[in-house]
Amino acid sequence: MTKRSAITLIVYAPALMADKGRPVAVVHGMERAFPGLRLHWKLDEGGRPIALPQRDEWLLASNKDGGFPFVCNGDERYPVTVWGMESSGLLSPGGQSQFEVHAKLPLDEPVIAAAAALLEGVAEGARSFWGHASPLGYGSEVAQQFRRSPDGPELSHRGLPMLNLPETLPAPEIPSFLGWVNYWSAAAAEVIGFPDPARDSELLTRARRTPSGGWIVQLTEAPLDYDNPAHLDALKRTYERFPAIGGRAAPLS
Repeated sequence: MTKRSAITLIVYAPALMADKGRPVAVVHGMERAFPGLRLHWKLDEGGRPIALPQRDEWLLASNKDGGFPFVCNGDERYPVTVWGMESSGLLSPGGQSQFEVHAKLPLDEPVIAAAAALLEGVAEGARSFWGHASPLGYGSEVAQQFRRSPDGPELSHRGLPMLNLPETLPAPEIPSFLGWVNYWSAAAAEVIGFPDPARDSELLTRARRTPSGGWIVQLTEAPLDYDNPAHLDALKRTYERFPAIGGRAAPLS
């Protein structure tokens, strides 16, 4: 994988329904995690930032169609954006609609250092099932792992296991795939069997518990690079350790 210019962060949570406070909690979580970050702008139709002097009130009033509009830091030279959407139950595990939050930040040293805290802030604010932070471009790699035919190969061209499509998974707590920094809620961790002190000693050196009882688990020190043999080995080991990820084995609970 070539060097990426951005990091993308996505979490998957229960549908918003009448719970309109979670988008505000998500934005506050990002701001707490990254010193100096102020997400007090929206984007006009041309993509230009417009100040939001009453950002929280605007977010509460803008919860439509199960998500929330783009908010950003107003700096086109160093763009940070976050937005939310509802994913149809037809395309989601267990047939349940989900609230997805997507954020994008420059891939530089300050963001790399704050990536775990940013993911935690967004995931806990959204009350997510699971989520990840990964270098932009991870999606094309993961897409090649999805099994689209029962007669397909057992491994991707990278030697990684094939994964079942998210909409075929029986429950939303089952993570669909691994990213660089991973968030597993308490329910997701129970489903995949994490942590086992005897088997997860290496992962636990780069893991921490969240206030809700979930886990932040970082696979590699540097952002995930599929062309780095050590990073690819880390992915292979972690997929082997947790066969429930991607629906390759029945969940443990």
